Amino acid sequence: MRLALGVAYRGTAYHGWQSQPDGCTVQDHLEKALSRFAVAPIQTLCAGRTDTGVHGLNQVVHFDTDRDREPFSWVRGTNRYLPDDIAVQWCSPVRDDFHARNLARGRRYAYIVVESPVRPSIEKGSVGWTFRPLDAEAMRRAAAHLIGEHDFSAFRSSDCQALSPVKLMREIAIERHGAYWRFDFEAVAFLHHMIRNLMGCLIAVGTGTRSSDWVAEVLASRRRERAAPTFAADGLYFLGPRYDAHHGLPTRTAGFDWLPGGWQR
Repeated sequence: MRLALGVAYRGTAYHGWQSQPDGCTVQDHLEKALSRFAVAPIQTLCAGRTDTGVHGLNQVVHFDTDRDREPFSWVRGTNRYLPDDIAVQWCSPVRDDFHARNLARGRRYAYIVVESPVRPSIEKGSVGWTFRPLDAEAMRRAAAHLIGEHDFSAFRSSDCQALSPVKLMREIAIERHGAYWRFDFEAVAFLHHMIRNLMGCLIAVGTGTRSSDWVAEVLASRRRERAAPTFAADGLYFLGPRYDAHHGLPTRTAGFDWLPGGWQR
Protein backbone atom coordinates (compact mmCIF):
# COMPACT_ATOMS: atom_id res chain seq x y z
CA MET A 1 0.00 0.00 0.00
CA ARG A 2 0.99 3.62 -0.38
CA LEU A 3 0.87 5.92 2.65
CA ALA A 4 1.22 9.69 3.02
CA LEU A 5 2.65 11.32 6.14
CA GLY A 6 2.64 14.88 7.44
CA VAL A 7 5.93 15.71 9.14
CA ALA A 8 6.86 18.68 11.32
CA TYR A 9 10.44 19.55 12.21
CA ARG A 10 12.72 22.23 13.55
CA GLY A 11 15.43 22.52 10.94
CA THR A 12 18.15 24.19 13.02
CA ALA A 13 20.18 21.03 13.68
CA TYR A 14 19.86 19.52 10.20
CA HIS A 15 21.49 19.94 6.80
CA GLY A 16 18.14 20.42 5.12
CA TRP A 17 15.59 17.82 4.06
CA GLN A 18 17.30 15.80 1.34
CA SER A 19 19.40 12.78 2.29
CA GLN A 20 23.15 13.42 2.51
CA PRO A 21 26.18 11.12 3.04
CA ASP A 22 26.64 12.44 6.59
CA GLY A 23 23.11 11.32 7.50
CA CYS A 24 22.34 14.64 9.20
CA THR A 25 19.14 15.50 7.34
CA VAL A 26 15.46 15.27 8.16
CA GLN A 27 14.90 12.66 5.44
CA ASP A 28 17.72 10.49 6.79
CA HIS A 29 16.24 10.50 10.29
CA LEU A 30 12.69 9.92 9.06
CA GLU A 31 13.59 6.97 6.83
CA LYS A 32 15.70 5.41 9.56
CA ALA A 33 12.79 5.68 12.02
CA LEU A 34 10.23 4.36 9.52
CA SER A 35 12.49 1.43 8.66
CA ARG A 36 12.96 0.53 12.32
CA PHE A 37 9.23 0.61 12.94
CA ALA A 38 8.40 -1.35 9.79
CA VAL A 39 11.37 -3.73 10.28
CA ALA A 40 12.07 -3.22 6.57
CA PRO A 41 13.83 -0.57 4.46
CA ILE A 42 11.59 2.40 3.58
CA GLN A 43 12.32 5.26 1.22
CA THR A 44 10.28 8.45 1.09
CA LEU A 45 9.59 11.19 -1.43
CA CYS A 46 8.64 14.67 -0.21
CA ALA A 47 6.47 17.48 -1.52
CA GLY A 48 9.18 20.14 -1.28
CA ARG A 49 12.82 19.97 -0.17
CA THR A 50 13.90 22.49 2.46
CA ASP A 51 17.40 23.90 3.03
CA THR A 52 19.69 23.84 6.04
CA GLY A 53 18.05 25.58 9.01
CA VAL A 54 14.57 25.80 7.43
CA HIS A 55 11.65 24.43 9.45
CA GLY A 56 8.64 22.40 8.35
CA LEU A 57 5.10 22.39 9.74
CA ASN A 58 3.34 20.05 7.32
CA GLN A 59 5.89 18.49 5.01
CA VAL A 60 4.12 15.74 3.09
CA VAL A 61 5.87 12.53 2.04
CA HIS A 62 4.70 9.27 0.53
CA PHE A 63 6.14 5.77 0.64
CA ASP A 64 5.18 2.21 -0.22
CA THR A 65 5.04 -0.66 2.25
CA ASP A 66 3.61 -4.15 2.63
CA ARG A 67 3.21 -3.73 6.40
CA ASP A 68 -0.49 -3.68 7.31
CA ARG A 69 -0.78 -1.35 10.31
CA GLU A 70 -3.25 1.27 11.42
CA PRO A 71 -2.44 4.86 10.36
CA PHE A 72 -2.09 6.06 13.94
CA SER A 73 0.29 3.20 14.65
CA TRP A 74 2.59 4.59 11.98
CA VAL A 75 2.48 7.98 13.72
CA ARG A 76 3.17 6.71 17.23
CA GLY A 77 5.56 3.97 16.18
CA THR A 78 7.71 6.15 13.94
CA ASN A 79 7.87 9.00 16.45
CA ARG A 80 9.29 6.59 18.99
CA TYR A 81 12.49 6.45 16.94
CA LEU A 82 12.71 10.11 15.88
CA PRO A 83 14.65 12.95 17.55
CA ASP A 84 12.58 15.32 19.66
CA ASP A 85 12.66 18.05 17.01
CA ILE A 86 11.09 15.87 14.28
CA ALA A 87 7.61 14.36 14.59
CA VAL A 88 5.12 12.69 12.27
CA GLN A 89 1.81 14.55 12.65
CA TRP A 90 -0.57 12.32 10.69
CA CYS A 91 -0.71 9.29 8.39
CA SER A 92 -3.22 8.62 5.64
CA PRO A 93 -3.58 5.78 3.10
CA VAL A 94 -3.56 7.13 -0.47
CA ARG A 95 -4.09 5.73 -3.94
CA ASP A 96 -1.19 3.94 -5.60
CA ASP A 97 -0.82 6.80 -8.09
CA PHE A 98 -0.55 9.50 -5.41
CA HIS A 99 2.73 11.42 -5.67
CA ALA A 100 3.64 13.91 -2.94
CA ARG A 101 5.62 16.16 -5.28
CA ASN A 102 4.03 15.85 -8.70
CA LEU A 103 0.42 16.20 -7.51
CA ALA A 104 1.04 19.31 -5.39
CA ARG A 105 -0.94 22.26 -6.82
CA GLY A 106 1.08 24.78 -4.86
CA ARG A 107 3.44 25.26 -1.95
CA ARG A 108 3.20 27.62 1.00
CA TYR A 109 5.86 29.19 3.18
CA ALA A 110 5.84 31.68 6.03
CA TYR A 111 8.74 33.82 7.20
CA ILE A 112 8.71 35.28 10.72
CA VAL A 113 10.78 38.37 11.52
CA VAL A 114 11.13 40.04 14.91
CA GLU A 115 11.56 43.82 14.88
CA SER A 116 13.56 44.70 17.98
CA PRO A 117 16.46 46.97 19.00
CA VAL A 118 18.26 43.88 20.38
CA ARG A 119 18.83 40.45 18.88
CA PRO A 120 16.44 37.58 19.67
CA SER A 121 17.27 35.21 22.50
CA ILE A 122 14.30 32.97 23.34
CA GLU A 123 13.42 32.82 19.64
CA LYS A 124 17.00 32.24 18.45
CA GLY A 125 16.96 29.99 15.39
CA SER A 126 13.20 30.43 14.94
CA VAL A 127 12.94 33.99 13.59
CA GLY A 128 14.74 36.45 11.37
CA TRP A 129 15.69 39.78 12.92
CA THR A 130 15.76 43.47 12.03
CA PHE A 131 16.68 46.24 14.46
CA ARG A 132 15.30 48.90 12.13
CA PRO A 133 11.54 49.67 11.96
CA LEU A 134 9.71 48.22 8.96
CA ASP A 135 7.22 50.01 6.71
CA ALA A 136 4.34 47.65 5.95
CA GLU A 137 2.88 49.60 3.03
CA ALA A 138 6.24 50.00 1.31
CA MET A 139 6.84 46.25 1.54
CA ARG A 140 3.34 45.47 0.25
CA ARG A 141 3.89 47.76 -2.75
CA ALA A 142 7.16 45.98 -3.45
CA ALA A 143 5.56 42.55 -3.08
CA ALA A 144 2.86 43.48 -5.61
CA HIS A 145 5.53 43.55 -8.33
CA LEU A 146 6.25 39.88 -7.67
CA ILE A 147 2.73 38.52 -8.09
CA GLY A 148 2.11 36.57 -11.28
CA GLU A 149 4.31 34.52 -13.57
CA HIS A 150 7.85 35.87 -13.82
CA ASP A 151 11.44 34.90 -14.48
CA PHE A 152 12.82 34.90 -10.91
CA SER A 153 16.49 34.51 -11.92
CA ALA A 154 17.43 37.55 -9.80
CA PHE A 155 16.29 35.65 -6.70
CA ARG A 156 17.79 32.28 -7.62
CA SER A 157 20.75 30.60 -5.94
CA SER A 158 23.73 29.73 -8.13
CA ASP A 159 23.28 26.15 -6.90
CA CYS A 160 19.65 25.97 -8.08
CA GLN A 161 18.94 22.90 -10.21
CA ALA A 162 15.44 23.88 -11.38
CA LEU A 163 14.94 23.44 -15.11
CA SER A 164 13.33 26.88 -15.47
CA PRO A 165 13.51 30.13 -13.45
CA VAL A 166 9.95 31.00 -14.47
CA LYS A 167 7.54 30.53 -11.55
CA LEU A 168 3.97 31.57 -10.77
CA MET A 169 3.70 33.56 -7.53
CA ARG A 170 0.09 33.48 -6.37
CA GLU A 171 0.19 35.46 -3.13
CA ILE A 172 2.42 37.40 -0.78
CA ALA A 173 0.76 38.56 2.44
CA ILE A 174 2.50 40.76 5.02
CA GLU A 175 1.07 41.20 8.52
CA ARG A 176 2.34 42.58 11.82
CA HIS A 177 1.63 40.93 15.18
CA GLY A 178 3.19 43.01 17.93
CA ALA A 179 6.98 42.84 17.55
CA TYR A 180 6.66 40.05 14.97
CA TRP A 181 6.13 40.30 11.24
CA ARG A 182 4.73 37.42 9.22
CA PHE A 183 5.35 37.12 5.48
CA ASP A 184 3.30 34.43 3.69
CA PHE A 185 4.26 33.20 0.22
CA GLU A 186 2.32 30.86 -2.04
CA ALA A 187 3.50 29.73 -5.48
CA VAL A 188 3.23 26.68 -7.66
CA ALA A 189 6.91 26.04 -6.90
CA PHE A 190 9.98 27.94 -5.69
CA LEU A 191 13.62 28.17 -6.73
CA HIS A 192 16.54 27.39 -4.43
CA HIS A 193 16.90 30.23 -1.87
CA MET A 194 14.15 32.16 -3.67
CA ILE A 195 12.17 33.15 -0.57
CA ARG A 196 15.26 34.06 1.43
CA ASN A 197 16.46 36.25 -1.45
CA LEU A 198 13.03 37.86 -1.74
CA MET A 199 13.05 38.49 2.00
CA GLY A 200 16.39 40.26 1.77
CA CYS A 201 14.86 42.64 -0.77
CA LEU A 202 11.60 43.16 1.11
CA ILE A 203 13.49 43.97 4.32
CA ALA A 204 15.68 46.45 2.40
CA VAL A 205 12.50 48.16 1.21
CA GLY A 206 10.86 47.97 4.63
CA THR A 207 13.80 49.67 6.34
CA GLY A 208 13.91 52.44 3.74
CA THR A 209 17.23 51.37 2.22
CA ARG A 210 15.53 50.79 -1.14
CA SER A 211 12.33 51.96 -2.81
CA SER A 212 9.36 49.73 -3.56
CA ASP A 213 9.92 50.08 -7.31
CA TRP A 214 13.52 48.87 -6.92
CA VAL A 215 12.16 45.32 -6.49
CA ALA A 216 10.56 45.55 -9.94
CA GLU A 217 13.92 46.67 -11.37
CA VAL A 218 15.70 43.74 -9.73
CA LEU A 219 13.09 41.30 -11.04
CA ALA A 220 13.39 42.66 -14.59
CA SER A 221 17.20 42.52 -14.49
CA ARG A 222 17.25 38.73 -13.97
CA ARG A 223 20.65 39.23 -12.32
CA ARG A 224 21.26 37.86 -8.82
CA GLU A 225 23.90 40.50 -8.05
CA ARG A 226 21.28 43.24 -8.35
CA ALA A 227 19.27 41.87 -5.40
CA ALA A 228 19.90 42.13 -1.67
CA PRO A 229 21.95 39.54 0.25
CA THR A 230 20.23 36.26 1.13
CA PHE A 231 18.28 36.56 4.39
CA ALA A 232 18.81 34.09 7.25
CA ALA A 233 17.14 30.66 7.14
CA ASP A 234 16.08 30.92 10.81
CA GLY A 235 12.58 32.35 10.31
CA LEU A 236 11.53 30.31 7.27
CA TYR A 237 8.78 27.69 7.65
CA PHE A 238 7.49 25.33 4.99
CA LEU A 239 3.75 25.29 5.67
CA GLY A 240 3.24 22.46 3.21
CA PRO A 241 1.81 21.72 -0.22
CA ARG A 242 -1.72 22.16 -1.52
CA TYR A 243 -3.49 19.18 -3.09
CA ASP A 244 -6.88 18.71 -4.68
CA ALA A 245 -9.49 18.19 -1.97
CA HIS A 246 -10.39 14.66 -3.09
CA HIS A 247 -7.08 13.39 -1.66
CA GLY A 248 -8.44 14.20 1.80
CA LEU A 249 -5.08 15.10 3.32
CA PRO A 250 -4.76 17.43 6.35
CA THR A 251 -3.69 20.97 5.49
CA ARG A 252 -2.77 22.08 9.02
CA THR A 253 -0.88 20.82 12.04
CA ALA A 254 -0.70 22.15 15.60
CA GLY A 255 2.36 24.22 14.70
CA PHE A 256 0.23 26.51 12.53
CA ASP A 257 -1.32 27.94 15.69
CA TRP A 258 2.11 28.41 17.26
CA LEU A 259 3.29 30.85 14.61
CA PRO A 260 2.21 34.49 14.93
CA GLY A 261 -0.98 34.95 12.98
CA GLY A 262 -1.44 31.19 12.66
CA TRP A 263 -5.04 31.32 13.78
CA GLN A 264 -5.91 33.40 10.70
CA ARG A 265 -4.61 30.88 8.15
